[in-house]
Amino acid sequence: MTLSFAAITPILLVFILYFLGLPIVYSLFGATFYFFFFVDSTSEAWLILQKVMNSTQSFSMLAIPFFIMSGSVMNYGGISDKMMDFAECLTCECVTGHMKGGLAQVNVLLSMLMGGCSGSANADCAMQSKMLVPEMEKRGYSKAFSAAITAASSAATPVIPPGVNLIVFCLIAQASLGRVFAAGYVPGIMMAVSMMITVAIIAKKRNYPTSRDKFPRPMELLKQAITSFWGLFFPLGIILGIRFGMFTPSEGGAFAVLYCFVIGKFVYKKLSLKEHLIPILLDSISGTSSVVLIMVAANTFGNYMSWINLPKIVASAILGFTANKYVFLMLCNVVLLVMGMFLEGGAALMIITPLLLPVARTLGINDYHFGLVAIVNIMIGGITPPFGSMMFTTCGITKCPISDFLKEVWPFILSLFIVLMILTFCPVLITCVPDLIYGAA
Repeated sequence: MTLSFAAITPILLVFILYFLGLPIVYSLFGATFYFFFFVDSTSEAWLILQKVMNSTQSFSMLAIPFFIMSGSVMNYGGISDKMMDFAECLTCECVTGHMKGGLAQVNVLLSMLMGGCSGSANADCAMQSKMLVPEMEKRGYSKAFSAAITAASSAATPVIPPGVNLIVFCLIAQASLGRVFAAGYVPGIMMAVSMMITVAIIAKKRNYPTSRDKFPRPMELLKQAITSFWGLFFPLGIILGIRFGMFTPSEGGAFAVLYCFVIGKFVYKKLSLKEHLIPILLDSISGTSSVVLIMVAANTFGNYMSWINLPKIVASAILGFTANKYVFLMLCNVVLLVMGMFLEGGAALMIITPLLLPVARTLGINDYHFGLVAIVNIMIGGITPPFGSMMFTTCGITKCPISDFLKEVWPFILSLFIVLMILTFCPVLITCVPDLIYGAA
C-alpha cells in the first residue's frame, strides 16, 4: 500500500512549522487539523476535537503531575540539597580520590540522583545550569565544559525512575510501570558511569581541580548517607510499593508528594507551606501542562497516522526489509537519534513508539528493552545539534555560545553512544532488575 503526497503532507508540515519557530505542540496540532479539515473529506473534522479531550481522560496520567510536584517539593524541602552533599562526598571518597574534576563528577552523580527528583532532563538541566555551572566556573572550569557536562549528565535523569519519559512510555505501551521503573536503573547507572570516566580523562588532561581540599573520612561519608537517606530511598520505595501492591502508579505519585512534604517539613525542616506552597503549585502546573500538552498533541497526531494506516505501512516495510531484531534495533537507533535531535523527548517518544513498538513485538523484542533503548536514544539526541532541547536549555541559561558547547559535548555523546550500543545488543542489562523483582515476564 502506498500513500499519496497529500496524505503525508502533515508530516512535512510538522517540521516546516517547527523550523519556522512554532512550538512543537502547535506544530503537531496544526498539521493534524490541516489534514482533517482540508485533505480528508471522509471524516467529520469535529471528531478530532473529541479525541483531543478523550486523550486526557486517563487515570494513569495522574502519575505525571504527582511526580512532578514531588520533585518540586524535594527542591524546596531541602532534599535535593542533601542529595547534592552526598554526591559531592561520594565522589571525593569513593570515585575520584586524588583525581581531578571533582565538581564535574558531582554534576554527573547529582543528575543520576535527580532522576528521583525532577524526572525530567530539561528540569534537571535548568536547575544545574543555575546551581552548578557558576560554581564550576569559579573553580576554574571553562563555561563550555561546564555547560556540556551539565547537558550531557541530564540525559540520564529521565532514565532513572521515576523519570517522566518512563511514565509516558508506560501509557503508550500499556506496560507495567513498576517493571519499566525497575528497568531504568542499570541503563541510567551505565550512562552516569560512562560520563564519569569521560570527565576523569578530560579533567586529568586539563588539570581541573578536585571538589574538596580534604577527602572525607569513612564515618563522614556514612553520616552524610544517613542524612541523605530519605531522598536516596525515594525512587526505590516507590518501586517496592508498586511491586507489593501497596498502591497503583498514580497513588504512588500521590504518596510521593506526601512523603516529600513530611520529610521536607518535619525531618529537614526547610519546607514552609506559607512561603513555598504557591511556588510549588506554580512549578507543578507549569511542568505538568508542558508534558501533558505534548502528550495530547502527539496523541492527536497519532490519530492522523492511524487514520492513514501509517503504522501498518511502516511495519510491513521494515519486516520486508529485515526479520533480524538487532538490525531492526539499529534502524530504530538511527531514526530515534535523528528524532531526538529535532523534537522534545516526550513528543518524539509519543510519535515514534506507536509506529515501531508493534514491529518490535512481532520480532520478539521485549517491551522494556525497546522502551529503554528508545528513551536513551532520544536523550542522546537532546544534546546533539542542530536542535537538541537540553543543548538549548543549557546554553540559554549559561549564556554559552553553541559553537563552544559543541566542541566540548562530543566526548560525552560518544560515551553515551557506546552505552547505547551495549544496551541494544545486551537486553539482559535492561530486563535483569525487573525479572529479579517481579519474576521473568
